[in-house]
Amino acid sequence: MPTGVGAVTHCAKVEAGSSVLVIGCGGVGLNVVQGARLAGAGKIIAADLLSNKLAFAREFGATHTLDASREKVVERVRELTQGRGADYAFDAIGGEATTLQIVDAIRPGGTAVIVGMAAMSVRAPITPYLMALQEKTIKGTMYGSVRPNIDFPRLVDLYLDGRLKIDQLISRTYTLDQINEGFAALRSGQVARGVVVFG
Repeated sequence: MPTGVGAVTHCAKVEAGSSVLVIGCGGVGLNVVQGARLAGAGKIIAADLLSNKLAFAREFGATHTLDASREKVVERVRELTQGRGADYAFDAIGGEATTLQIVDAIRPGGTAVIVGMAAMSVRAPITPYLMALQEKTIKGTMYGSVRPNIDFPRLVDLYLDGRLKIDQLISRTYTLDQINEGFAALRSGQVARGVVVFG
């Protein structure tokens, strides 16, 4: 939860009323969505390959959802932002294709943030000329750039106030002997977040 919310509030510093794209609606992406909601973003566009993940995204605050298996994400984001592009875009997956999508989907002067951890061998070939010409910014964040001793109490307060959805994020629990079932559900995208309960 701190990774996704922190990516919005600390790394990107999303402004109220802005437009946000989130690619990947697993546990981290859903927290980016609700971080954007908490920041007061006016348009929150969530993209994923799985319809159940898009349903989760709507529950967590997405105003628009895109089925990336059927729709061209960058083109649809431009349509939804009157041709400008998103003010901020977040890659919660961390792959070459998704990193290129967030860079292409932001407006001139916009900010693209890599949240998902890619393999060390992954490279994303950006066009430096266009980055400079359009004054786009690409940033990375580790653990949402949070400061645990300061930010964790704030996140707890948001949860206790009912403004941060944590209980709803846990879509399935498992006992330790069901761990393989949990990993299978995670790989197939069946859950928002699965939690192993001990005892």
